[in-house]
Amino acid sequence: MLGNPPASHPMFPYLWLSMRVNQWLKLWMPLQAWLNRLEIQDPQLAHRLCRWIPAQCPFQREIWFRGQCLVRIPALCQLNPVYGELMQLRWRALCFLADQCGEDVSFYCH
Repeated sequence: MLGNPPASHPMFPYLWLSMRVNQWLKLWMPLQAWLNRLEIQDPQLAHRLCRWIPAQCPFQREIWFRGQCLVRIPALCQLNPVYGELMQLRWRALCFLADQCGEDVSFYCH
């Protein structure tokens, strides 16, 4: 589809938004590729990555009042365009520490 769809088209708002989201996601592709190519060969770097990249989404919360859950805020990390690459990088760092360095990584797995 070239250009913007005609404004009279019934799906115009959705098509327009879809095209904008695709353009925005393409901006992140170089960073995603760089994270995928990054090799872990230094134990200090591996420890740093395991400390800096959280094992689970830090934004997921439940707000409780008097024993009842009032609000549950879902994990929104998967909306981050580099979330998958960061999780893979953390996994590669953990594997490097466990396999190559023979260290116990259970401290980082909570």
